Amino acid sequence: MELLSAGRLHVHKAQIVFALLLLLLLHCFIVSVSAPSPTCSSSPSSSSSSGTCLPWLLPLLLLMYHVGEPIPSASNQGGQADTSSSDPKLQHEKLGNLSADIIPQLLKLYDCTATPADYEIYAPKAIFEDPLMQAHGIKQIKSAFYSIPKVFKEAQIVDYTITEEETTPGSGEIRIDNLQQYKVAGKTINMVSLIKLQVQDGKVVRHEDLWNKNPLWNKNTIKVPLIGRAFEGLRRGNMMFTHLLMGFGKDRPTH
Repeated sequence: MELLSAGRLHVHKAQIVFALLLLLLLHCFIVSVSAPSPTCSSSPSSSSSSGTCLPWLLPLLLLMYHVGEPIPSASNQGGQADTSSSDPKLQHEKLGNLSADIIPQLLKLYDCTATPADYEIYAPKAIFEDPLMQAHGIKQIKSAFYSIPKVFKEAQIVDYTITEEETTPGSGEIRIDNLQQYKVAGKTINMVSLIKLQVQDGKVVRHEDLWNKNPLWNKNTIKVPLIGRAFEGLRRGNMMFTHLLMGFGKDRPTH
């Protein structure tokens, strides 16, 4: 649904909500800077002034982003290797050459069971990007995923389809058409996503998570480049704020 049309610029309702919530994030950041010793609690119910913004902003973003949006089912995309399953944990035996050493670890990232070794799927200077964050390097990627259990009681990819295109041995693109499920405050949030992984020499160099399969907002996808750059800057700012709260990618204790 379009709310505003000015010439060739079209603004979606979700974009307006997203922009407002990013402004809220900036307010949270300003408050946290003035607060002593910002920390992040392991529980979404933390009363810390610096930890309050992160637990409540992320689920609010996720909920509002889907206002009026249909939830389609995952579908096959075609390609050199294609596989689907309603039980992702049992699917790794069918994966293609590129996916076999990446997808099992990636699923652990999304369901919050990953160990530090699982992040070895990434190249040292890998980039992770979704509509909320833009992470540079493995430590920032860790912070992005380590923040998930701070916000949600449960998180997982419940269904997916994989397409991979191997251009040279160990290099190419993996596309994961998936359904993610999150639980927060007694509510279940289902989100369709398209995950795109650029792989070089067996390592992920770029990881994009496209919510509702929509392109990321940046200077190349928004018709007003200045606005696109502003969204890029906000995502970087949100990442650095999260990176601070998560101890700069400090690994969590494993049991």
